[in-house]
Amino acid sequence: MKVTALYVYPVKGLRGISLKETEFGPQGLQYDRRFMVCKVDDGNFKSVTLSSVPSCVLFHQAIVGSDIQIKYTVPAKPLVPADPLQDVTLSIPLDPGLEGLSRQEIDLHRSKVMAYRMGSKFDDWFTACFGFEAALVYIGQERRPVLGTFSPRNPKDDETEGWISFIWKYIFGSNPEPDWLTFTDCAPVLVTSDASLKNVDARLPSEQVDMAKFRPNIVVSGEDSFDEDYWSELAVNGQNAITLTKLCGRCVSLNVDYNTGLPGEGERGTLLKKLMVDRRVDTGAKYQPCFGRYGFLSDGLDSVHVAVGDDVSVVKRIEERPVWDWPGRDKKLARFYRYR
Repeated sequence: MKVTALYVYPVKGLRGISLKETEFGPQGLQYDRRFMVCKVDDGNFKSVTLSSVPSCVLFHQAIVGSDIQIKYTVPAKPLVPADPLQDVTLSIPLDPGLEGLSRQEIDLHRSKVMAYRMGSKFDDWFTACFGFEAALVYIGQERRPVLGTFSPRNPKDDETEGWISFIWKYIFGSNPEPDWLTFTDCAPVLVTSDASLKNVDARLPSEQVDMAKFRPNIVVSGEDSFDEDYWSELAVNGQNAITLTKLCGRCVSLNVDYNTGLPGEGERGTLLKKLMVDRRVDTGAKYQPCFGRYGFLSDGLDSVHVAVGDDVSVVKRIEERPVWDWPGRDKKLARFYRYR
């Protein structure tokens, strides 16, 4: 197999950036999901995602020098009142200074972090384009915990004895630091397969399904469709590099029309339903069809260079599909990263 595409999403939820090559580290591809837009409602900060706010697809981002540049595309039928800021290209420093930035508690899928608010210049621009009060936050060097058994290394959340042993060994140097996340959902990277996309594309005869709808980080050519359900570890150019843990359950974001910023009409709005037919294969998320695998950097690596065209091979497999166990619905299980 080959790596056929690479994508990063510096601001979570917005359109991705296609890359030819990049570095893959413990927290994913370089610059991926370091920033996030939140909807501010009566002092509450809620993450803006494509599933909840379809107009995210109208924001195009690019990395130019040391900045992220974002342009908002006004659709043929505008979704919000016109504002001069909508014609302005917003520049966000990739590595902003933190002095003077206020802190904000963020709960993303019950994995919490104290993020940094970037300030009124950025908030005003996103507010003008989204049409609701918005705030841009930056994770900096802060950390979100990995929940459930998504990490290939961390003990399970409810295994107190396992965590005590793990942290004891970490303190004395025989265990690595527990895995942690930026603003990625549940794991540092998402891996998808072109072979599986071909299977999905055949389900919508009048529409061509773009891999961008699945928002992957690393795309491989694949062999048989959905064979990736049983992959456990991938090597890149002969080096074990990606440990795969869980399946990626899909949501209504698949049905968004990327031209209008609205839920798709006709066949364009049926992709999720088409996958429901035979891709509800995760017993831990039985109402979500699956496409793609969540992954972590393999043991013993600080980072690995990945480029389009690299050779990819499956070096470990599993006999049964993994089971989703991220506790995303229970507010009582929300927590911060504990180990700093």
